[in-house]
Amino acid sequence: MRNRHPEYLTTPKERGSYWTYFVGQNLIYYLVTGYLVTYTMMIGADVTKTATIMFAVKFWDAINDALFGLIFDKVKFKSGKCLPWIRISTALLPAATILLFMIPRSAGETVKLIWFAVAYILWDTAYTICDIPVYSLVTTMTDNLSERNTLMSFGRVFSGIGTGATTVVCTVLASENVGVSFSIIAVIIGILSIITMAPLSFKGKERGNTGVDSGSFTLREMLSYLVHNKFLLLFYVAYIIANALATSGAMGMLVSYYLFGNSLFNLLLGALGAIPSLVIALFIPKILEKVDKFRFYMACTVIQIILGFLIFFIGYKHVILFLVLTVIRSIPLSATGTMAFMFTPDCAEYGKFKTGTDAKGITFAIQTFSAKVGSAVSSSLGMIIVGWFGWVTVNASSFDELEALNVVQPESALNGLWITYALVPVIGALLSLIPLFFYKLRDKDVRIMAKCNFGEITREEAEKQLSRKY
Repeated sequence: MRNRHPEYLTTPKERGSYWTYFVGQNLIYYLVTGYLVTYTMMIGADVTKTATIMFAVKFWDAINDALFGLIFDKVKFKSGKCLPWIRISTALLPAATILLFMIPRSAGETVKLIWFAVAYILWDTAYTICDIPVYSLVTTMTDNLSERNTLMSFGRVFSGIGTGATTVVCTVLASENVGVSFSIIAVIIGILSIITMAPLSFKGKERGNTGVDSGSFTLREMLSYLVHNKFLLLFYVAYIIANALATSGAMGMLVSYYLFGNSLFNLLLGALGAIPSLVIALFIPKILEKVDKFRFYMACTVIQIILGFLIFFIGYKHVILFLVLTVIRSIPLSATGTMAFMFTPDCAEYGKFKTGTDAKGITFAIQTFSAKVGSAVSSSLGMIIVGWFGWVTVNASSFDELEALNVVQPESALNGLWITYALVPVIGALLSLIPLFFYKLRDKDVRIMAKCNFGEITREEAEKQLSRKY
């Protein structure tokens, strides 16, 4: 098929398969990050014990992300650097997800907790194998920074489609109005994810800079690479802080059910935020052609912090005002979400330019590690905070069954639920501004570094064109 963008290296079909992969990936990712807490808080196990396991799994996460990053940089497949791993993960990730939501309700608490721990470790490993290669792929598909921004920006749009589809499927099917179990929902999501992820395995193409000759660097060189890639570390320290305290997403259905009277309210929140989110994501590539990515990211972060504090202090009893502010806040929030992972390719180019080591696996392992640590900590932290406020343990497979049980939560637990949902994430975003203040890498310099890394200009020529010494 003819490429409608002469300056682009990728074809429309190839870009389409790259984007639809994110639909499937985020069908699964949001099922786990958005509903695993709800699921585990309804299986009849103590929430503090479950939260402790969720947090403990991150110790394995630290090992497996770094380990796979090394493997990714070392292993040389004849068929490419990224695509072989993507093909493996297309089958592995859905299977691990289904297992995670199949905890037997009739088993004792110990069995449930062991099942959860093992399944969560398997899921975590499978997601690592999926995430690092698909984000690294953009650097081997093209060296055109504008094309990369387009690929990743629209990738976030399709990620939003996956997230939205999961929100609809889970909220409706698990609601008190329908009553489908989370186990069946996980099977449905798993099948849909395979269908949408598979095309990239056949349509994707790696053109250059695949790193097949970069597997000779030592562990010392890898550590030196990370130490010298200060912008990678700064950005993802900020990212972990913000996302570790982003406790609202995992509490959406519980907040809807207990504070707004119906779990389907979560669907309304998702729908109202979806349109502005999609619109801003579609315009991001055009905006970034005129505005430096980092400066725009910072502005959006500050705006969403201000709106977040307003939402918390207004409270959930003023429903209309809460909805209006939530919709407005979704614009800067979705902008930062769309741009977040655009900084990793920039840091990969900077890292290679600075050290001479092509270590995309480690670079994108930091991204994957940060995303998973942030989501796991936020989930476990949310459960712990709610537990502090006197949450009553329940055992139900859906909100239909929960409604039949008529379990009443104390007022203190409801207050804790609101603090967890509305205030904690704003504090996280505010704290993330501290490391971001020291992030100095800019788009115009990344373009020059990418040209040098791809061999289009010499290092001497690149250093003369850079706006500052790096």
